[in-house]
Amino acid sequence: LLEKCSAGLDSNEMSPQEKKDQNRNSIENIANEAMNVLWNICECSSRAVSIFNKEGCLEIVLKFLSRFPTNVDLAISVAYCLQTVTEDNPELLKSFSDPGLHVLESAMLSPVSSMEYILLKTLVAGTIWNLKDIIPSKSQAEIINAILKVLSDVLDLDAGETVIRMQEAEKQRLEAAAETEDVLESASRDALIEDDEMEEIPHKRKVRRKTFVSDLLPSTDRELRETIALLTAQQTALEIIVNMCCTEDPSDDEWEELSSSDESDAFMENSFSECGGQLLSPLCLSHEVHTAFTNYLIPKKIFEKTAFPNSTAVDICSRSPTWKSLIRKMNTIQCRALVCLQSLVSLLDVDHLGGPAALQTLAQHLSQLLFSQPDFAEHVDFLEAISSALRALLQTMASKNISQCMTPNQLMTLCTAGIHSGNTGVRVNVVSILGITGSVLAKEDGTLETLKTIGCFLLEVATKDPSLVVAGEALDALFDVFADGKEAERASVQIKLLSALKEFQPVFKMKIRKEGRGK
Repeated sequence: LLEKCSAGLDSNEMSPQEKKDQNRNSIENIANEAMNVLWNICECSSRAVSIFNKEGCLEIVLKFLSRFPTNVDLAISVAYCLQTVTEDNPELLKSFSDPGLHVLESAMLSPVSSMEYILLKTLVAGTIWNLKDIIPSKSQAEIINAILKVLSDVLDLDAGETVIRMQEAEKQRLEAAAETEDVLESASRDALIEDDEMEEIPHKRKVRRKTFVSDLLPSTDRELRETIALLTAQQTALEIIVNMCCTEDPSDDEWEELSSSDESDAFMENSFSECGGQLLSPLCLSHEVHTAFTNYLIPKKIFEKTAFPNSTAVDICSRSPTWKSLIRKMNTIQCRALVCLQSLVSLLDVDHLGGPAALQTLAQHLSQLLFSQPDFAEHVDFLEAISSALRALLQTMASKNISQCMTPNQLMTLCTAGIHSGNTGVRVNVVSILGITGSVLAKEDGTLETLKTIGCFLLEVATKDPSLVVAGEALDALFDVFADGKEAERASVQIKLLSALKEFQPVFKMKIRKEGRGK
């Protein structure tokens, strides 16, 4: 189908203008739908991506992308597809030629600033990031700088203010359209009356052409489409930034694949020895990306996006059936920003994050976001994102001996709510947060009761949580909290920690073997 569309577009080049426009629009619409289908298939099927590689689809879709100056909708569909198929696909990367890269570069650097073009440029920036391995080293810094410039420009825009402005523009346009229709209808009635008076024989039937607003104006949802394009671009930009922060941490799936007794023991030993006692490997960031992040104030812009969506914009959207879905999109942007924040806090040194005072301010900001929502536990995506950000921030602050600002009551409120979540990631995060905070409190005086509460909580999670990953995290947290300190030693004796762990040891080993056999 793509080949036929490509051939059809080529054959139209020499057609008369009127026929050419009509045929091309029809063919481009079909091509657009075909690209959407291809993108959706490739997104959920590795086999489809393999066929994309073998059938030489790249040349055709790049040809479609090159039409971005005259058909941005088709170009956006192509860009979505390209961003998907270029991810972790070394075979396809070999197929990119200099002309193909030039098409991508031209689209990303387009001077047009409409919201549809902002989305297009963001998607193409993500595709070019996926191609970084085939870009000559001498051009790496320049390309990365161009990508971050696009992402920075996207994040500069205020989504809430855009929603308010565009919704008002739609309202005014529809009101003007209604007035125009009333005038035309009135004029039409006057003409009919005049016709009746002039005719000696009255007409038994009159056929009057109705005037529709759609005959006079473009599609009524154009403001909505543009706003959705901006929100999607901002979400995509944040996702690209997360992808720029690479890590070799074992995923939950890898943890469970290593659940046989011998493999898991070996893995634990290697992980601790290679990471200097830290189970998780640190994130890494290239010098070029680090420099671009700093130059374009990416951390500051991400921090701003972690705020709750503009309340006026949310209220406007909630009162309009067609705009209501944008509330979820605005909330998704906040969650993506929190995930970005987690990565940056883990990546950048304290000075690049603004120093100890800035980290304390950030911790207060996250606490305020969390506890300003009484029903925060019900919003799983938000809870996972903010608990991940808090976990990374508290870990960084603890490693630099920066005092933390969450009270014991706040800490236990978060952990009690989080541990009952059906989301494994949330449970892992709150357990880790307890471990980090507890290890800090263990070195302070007067923390006995809090340490006992933390210890009992972690013991219960370790022994009762159905997830091996969460139970393992709880055990790690226990070792961190009670490894050192007089208060920790007293607390461990009073909650009978040692005997509880000895009793649990054979149960945990059996659980590891059982899950290993079940794979």
